[in-house]
Amino acid sequence: MIVLKTLRRDYTLYQKTLFCQQRRWKKPVNSAQTRLEIRRTRDSKLDKLADNLRTLETILCVHKLMSTRKRGPFVSVQLMSRWRNILGLNINVGKFLHKYPHVFNVFTHPLHRNICCRLTPKFESLLNLEESVTRECELDCVCKIKKLLMMSKNGAIHVYALRLIRRELGLPDDFRDSILGKYGSDFRLVDLEVVEWVSREENESLGDATIETWREKEYREKWLSEFETKFAFPVNFPTGFRIERGFREKLKNWQRLPYIKPYERKKENVVRVRTCGGVERFEKRVIAIIHELLSLMVEKMVEVERLAHFRKDLGMEVNVRELLLKHPGIFYISTKGSTQTVFLRDTYSKGSLIEPNPIYSVRREMLNLVLLGRRSTRQLQQHDGIKEQSGNLVCNEDNRGTRDGDWVTPMLESFEDENLDDNFEEVCDSSEEEFDDCSLSPNRSTESETCIQGLIKLTT
Repeated sequence: MIVLKTLRRDYTLYQKTLFCQQRRWKKPVNSAQTRLEIRRTRDSKLDKLADNLRTLETILCVHKLMSTRKRGPFVSVQLMSRWRNILGLNINVGKFLHKYPHVFNVFTHPLHRNICCRLTPKFESLLNLEESVTRECELDCVCKIKKLLMMSKNGAIHVYALRLIRRELGLPDDFRDSILGKYGSDFRLVDLEVVEWVSREENESLGDATIETWREKEYREKWLSEFETKFAFPVNFPTGFRIERGFREKLKNWQRLPYIKPYERKKENVVRVRTCGGVERFEKRVIAIIHELLSLMVEKMVEVERLAHFRKDLGMEVNVRELLLKHPGIFYISTKGSTQTVFLRDTYSKGSLIEPNPIYSVRREMLNLVLLGRRSTRQLQQHDGIKEQSGNLVCNEDNRGTRDGDWVTPMLESFEDENLDDNFEEVCDSSEEEFDDCSLSPNRSTESETCIQGLIKLTT
């Protein structure tokens, strides 16, 4: 008995020690990065935009996987169910296809009698239009690569880093041959992995940085002093941002802090970090480089992880993510999805670019097509007259302004009713279980009829 009591006592002590060890490991980490994340104010519009762009990226990944098939421009849903882990979907592939009938056309194969999927003609036309517009902007792509080489530390950039952000920069997929190989008089490949600029004498012809153009505009239009605008950055805090005591004074001193411009690479202008104020001036130069890099992007945004691949080439030997969190008025990091995306705040207004470009306009049309969801164009057009009398449920315009749904009506009017309506009826005729099980069922659902009845109830 004595032996059993001692063993029981030792076992209880062992359990207590294990419990204490588990509680010690669950202690939260208190670092500068976590403190900045707690103080960060979220921007709902940019977060929503990042979530929608994540959906569009998934659809483009589906298109890329479908294009690798040699049998035709369609794939069976049973085969697509194996791509769930590759796409990073939390739902079944059949439900995902059922949510976007204006993008995916689900049909039954006439011979094999299995359920297959292909892209709609409208979405395919937008993909072809994006490719053609990218080819037309070839000279702009050459100018962007030259600007990146001007900002680089030694006048060279790794090709794999450009490959990671080729879509953000608006470069074609074969930019290595179509741009770097075509313009051999401007670029030179070293060991096939590093691109260099042959002659750097044309620096003045490429223009100034975007931030310098903004400063000149502020100086001329707002009649500000040169001391206030010489080294300033546009600051736009999100709604609900809490300004603490002494923050305005720190921001004012930081705006007046001198630094080296992003396109200046002179040995006598190298920032000495160990001098008085050297760390602040070095960080401000890194912010200017990131600001100019985001200005060269098509959508003025990029994943934070991809910026880390430019740390050595552009001379940004700092913690880039922590530096971005220190300046919420200039940059915004969205944590929607599995990746973190940084936006340039001064280029966005209400979730869209202030100055759009041709490639961005095409991608915006693709995003609007995705945001249509399961809306039927024919049904909405049939009830346009009734909705105008009952107060414009889809698009309500009055003296006070416009609502968030105003973009739906011009999108629906520009669509071709024959293709989209037929695709929607085919999707509505098949149930969600049919997509998931990839098998045919004799009973057809009457989902299209319920959609019409729901619209009639809303209008009445």
